[in-house]
Formats: sequence, C-alpha cells, structure tokens
Amino acid sequence: MAVIIGSDIYVRHSVAAFAPRLSTWLPRLSVLLWVLAAMLFGLVARPASGDIYRYVDEDGVIHFSNVPTTFRYRLYISETKLDYKDYFDRYDRIIIRASRRHGIDSALVKAVIRAESDFDKHAVSKKGAQGLMQLMPETARELAVVDSFDPKENIHAGVRYLKRQLKNFNNDVPLALAAYNAGENAVRKYGRIPPYKETRTFVARVLRYWDEFNLRRHNKY
Repeated sequence: MAVIIGSDIYVRHSVAAFAPRLSTWLPRLSVLLWVLAAMLFGLVARPASGDIYRYVDEDGVIHFSNVPTTFRYRLYISETKLDYKDYFDRYDRIIIRASRRHGIDSALVKAVIRAESDFDKHAVSKKGAQGLMQLMPETARELAVVDSFDPKENIHAGVRYLKRQLKNFNNDVPLALAAYNAGENAVRKYGRIPPYKETRTFVARVLRYWDEFNLRRHNKY
C-alpha cells in the first residue's frame, strides 16, 4: 500500500510540476493526435494494396502474408488486381481438352493441380516432382514427357496418369488420388488410403477443391 500511495503522490507532484509545460504542449499534442487518427482512419478505410502471398504447410493449413518470410510463399493475388479467372482458369483450355480426351471431370483435374502446385508451372517439390501436376522424373519419362515445366505436356501426362489410377481402382476417386500421391503399390498394400499424413492431407484437399470448382462451374452457368 505504501508503494502504491507513494507512487500516486509522486505522479501527482510530477504532473503539478510540469503543468505549465503541459499547457504549452497540449494544443500541439491534440493536433498531432488528430493527424495520427486521420492517417489511421485512412489506412483502415482504404482497401489494402500490395501483393498477397500464400503457402500451404504439411498439415494443409493455408498461410497468407503481404510480407513473405520464407521461400515457401508464392504469389497468390497481385497488386495488379489478378482476379479469380486469371489465376485459376488460365490453363482451362488445356485442362478441358485433356479431360475430354481421357474422360475425366475437368474440375477434378483442376483440383489436383491446385493441390499439387497451386497453378505454379515452375513448382518443384522436395522429392523432385515437377510442374503443374507434379510429375516425378521417372513418371515423366514413362509418359514420354520432354519438358515437365511445359503446361500442355505436364497436364496431358498428368491426366493420363490420373486416368490410369482411376482405372486401377475402379473409379474410386479417393483411392485413385491416394495412388497418384503415394503410388499404386502403397494403396494396394493397405487396401485403402495409406496411413501417411501427406497422402491423407492431399486427398482431403483435392476433394475439397473439387467441390469448390464444381460449385463455381454450376454458379457460372
């Protein structure tokens, strides 16, 4: 109690001692506060500008930032007002042709691309998977892909590989997606989606994106 009271007395005496100076500075201080408030209001009222970056971590959690702190962040929304169509639909012509050719829903193909590379044609995983549909080098060679970073080659090969997995697992989409991610042998070994965190996260993510793209396609028409 003595400390609190003593402190209180000290504050009162200090304010009293500096009262003349406060009377001089108060008008200036009020002007400064008004300017700061106006600046703050302007920042809040104005739409935020600048590029937005994004990455998805190993748990499927999506992170956004306008100041990326790690190389894992990739440009998501540009200051140049990159819209949904520019971002998600830029490869639609190739996707639709490849999907029709192999009898696969184009929305599913887009969902795989979004989950695999987030539409970054230059994407390379830690394991060496490349391009939009993240083809492993050995898979690319088997599918006669010359350049995995070429969107047309990558998508057509990726759709062929996805079609193969759908055929292997009687058009069971979750199992086919698991095989796309972890390999056909892993799915056959367990007889279900393998208990790998990465694979389960991948399958759940693709199915969620598939629903989103289907919903958007429905609303579009």
